[in-house]
Formats: sequence, C-alpha cells, structure tokens
Amino acid sequence: MAVLPTLPKCPSFTIFSSSSFSSSFPSYRTTSFWCCATTQSQVAVVNGRADDKISERNEIRLGLPSKGRMAADTLDLLKDCQLSVKQSNPRQYVAEIPQLSNLEVWFQRPKDIVRKLLSGNLDLGIVGLDTVSEYGQENEDLIIVHDALEYGDCRLSFAIPKYGIFENINSMKELAQMPQWTVEKPLRVATGFTYVCTTELALTLSFLLLGTIFLHLLFLAIEFRLSLFQLGPKFMKENGVKYVTFSTADGALEAAPAMGIADAILDLVSSGTTLKENNLKEIEGGTVLESQAVLVASRRSLIQRKGVLDTTHEILERLEAHLRAVGQFTVTANMRGSSAEEVAERILSQTSLSGLQGPTISPVFCKRDGRVSADFYAIVICVPKNALYKSVQQLRAIGGSGVLISPLTYIFDEETPRWRELLAKLGL
Repeated sequence: MAVLPTLPKCPSFTIFSSSSFSSSFPSYRTTSFWCCATTQSQVAVVNGRADDKISERNEIRLGLPSKGRMAADTLDLLKDCQLSVKQSNPRQYVAEIPQLSNLEVWFQRPKDIVRKLLSGNLDLGIVGLDTVSEYGQENEDLIIVHDALEYGDCRLSFAIPKYGIFENINSMKELAQMPQWTVEKPLRVATGFTYVCTTELALTLSFLLLGTIFLHLLFLAIEFRLSLFQLGPKFMKENGVKYVTFSTADGALEAAPAMGIADAILDLVSSGTTLKENNLKEIEGGTVLESQAVLVASRRSLIQRKGVLDTTHEILERLEAHLRAVGQFTVTANMRGSSAEEVAERILSQTSLSGLQGPTISPVFCKRDGRVSADFYAIVICVPKNALYKSVQQLRAIGGSGVLISPLTYIFDEETPRWRELLAKLGL
C-alpha cells in the first residue's frame, strides 16, 4: 500500500467570537489544521508540495489602470519619463513601451492588477496604495518599489455628521469619549472598503485514487482565513473607541448616516466636497490611510523572472529622476569677479543661491586687445520654482547679469535610494 505524504502544519487561524465583542475585541479561540498549501500564497500544489515557481513566459508584464483619471495620469507620467505607451488600437488591452524591450503593458482594473501580481500573471503594476492595501492584504509577495508617484492622492478617512450628537465632535479623542457607545449600542460604521472587514473561507478538497479499488479522501489544503476587522477596528482601538461595529455597503455611503443605517462612514476621500455637500465632516486624527499612486512588483518575479529586476531598475531610475526635477529650474548668469573663489563667496552669502550641492562656477573667456582674459564667471545653480524670483533678485543684487532660466527634465542621483531599499527587501 502506498504511503500518504506527511502533511505540513498550517499556521493557526483566529476566529472572532461574536458573543464576546467588547472594548478590546477579546476572547479569541485558536484552532489548527493540517494542510499542505493555502490559497493565500497563490502557489500550485504538485504531489502534495507547494510549487513556488513562476509561470513559464518570456515577456515581462506591466499592469496599468485601464480607465479614469488614474489611467490618464499614469500615461502622462510615463510619457514625461520618456516611456510613452504605444497602443495600436485603443480598444486593445495590450500595448508596449518601445524604450523597454521585452515588456508588455496590460490595461486592467486596479484591483485586477493587484490580484494578477499575486497570481503571477503580472510582474509590475501601477495602482493606488489604497488598492494595494485592500486587495493585497499585506501579502509578502507584493513589494512597493516606489511609494510616492505624486498623483492619485486620496485618503481613507472617518466622517461623521455635522449635526445631532456629533455637532461638537471634532476629533477622534472626543469621539472616543462619547458616552453613547456601549456593548449593546456600539458606534456603527459603514464602509465600502472591503479590506476593513472581510471574511474569507478558502477550502480545497482533493481526492487521491490509490490502485483500482480504494478511494482515499485527502485534504490537500484547508484554510479558514478570517481577516475580520483589519484596518478600521485596529485604528479605532488605537484611538480609544471601545465599542464599534463595521458593515459593508455599496453605493453612496454619504447617505448612510442620514438614512439611519450607520452613525459614521469610512471611505476614500479626495477633496472632501462630497462629504460637505452631504453634511458630513472629517475629524482630527480620523485618517486611517494616506494613498497615492505607487509602483508595485511581485517579489517572485523580481527574483526569478529574467530581466524583471533590470527593467524595474530602469523604470525606477526614470521615475525618480523626473519626479525630483519637477518644479526645479536651472538658473545661469554671468558675474564679474577676480576669481572663482571670490564669486563663490558672494553667491553662497545668499540663502536662495546654494543649489542642490552648491553653485557651478566657470570662467567666461573673451579676447580684448589681442589677449584672452576671464573677467567674468558663469554660474549655474538649481532653484525650486517657489524661490525662483527671489533667487533672480539676489543674483542681480550681487552683480549677476544675463540671467537665463530653463526648466529641468531630470535630476539623476549617483544612485537612487529606493533602488538600495528594494535590493535590501529582496536580500540582494
């Protein structure tokens, strides 16, 4: 008789006991099951063993948002980085970036980008951090390569009515001190952000036929994963709100308090205009998560798929160089002086003229009476937009003339800090 393989032990999962809901979400009971693979890891099961190998394909895949403001802003950013996306047909979901060989661009819904990064169907993606938090659920295979692409800004925030018992409540501290919330009558929070309160049951049954007579039932994977009350209740507990319940809702959450469905809402907010129009307000300390567009990658792809790490390095370098140059200007001027050191002394005496690392100073040669001499020096500095006019004034005050100004496109560092951070995360 064949010997069944030894099954590894799954990590314990925790089940929330609804009968003991209290101030600190106590009374959990823990149960362990034997299993050999989980659905969370997104790996295949072969002969009772998890297979961590990535899917067989040669091309590198980058997922981009397919619709909306996020999609347009992403394409604009890539274009500014000289990485224009070429799409032969606007209805096609596959495109290319000619500057990056062997790379396919796949237009997907943001949540599908995260899911396909986890499943191995994509290697890289650009989405909002809120989407990564909601659908990635802290999966270790997801790595944030660049966490601040400077668009798609929003925040996951609590909002309460401006009227009634909340009229004079303006902070999380004041909300926590309200006497109305008890075990029998907790604060009711409605949200459409599914990662705040999700319950997932993943159950896989497999049948193994041994010989021609016996049918043996083999549990290849049992996972009862309860990611119940993650972001929201953890945040509420940290802010001293002891009694609270969360419910998911579709549609316009802003109407929930007025309809009596909830006392407060937890939702993504950009400008806050919709909240104000529905007599709702954000409160001090009520922001759970700040979000903007991020570049995210699959850890397995970065390590195992040929070319992904090099392509990621180039994309990261271009993004960093462009974003650092945004709002920066090159200022060039001529200045009379006896030496480069004397000119540098005058320039560095002005607070707005120090540049990134200091001014670049070089002699300006001219021919007079048959002789070549350097009576003037050219200075070059980098100045932020908000200090531009002040810098020009200071330059002229110390003898600068012929001031030329031009916007910067890229500022490349010796090595981008985010690249070093990525290598450290990968253990490379």
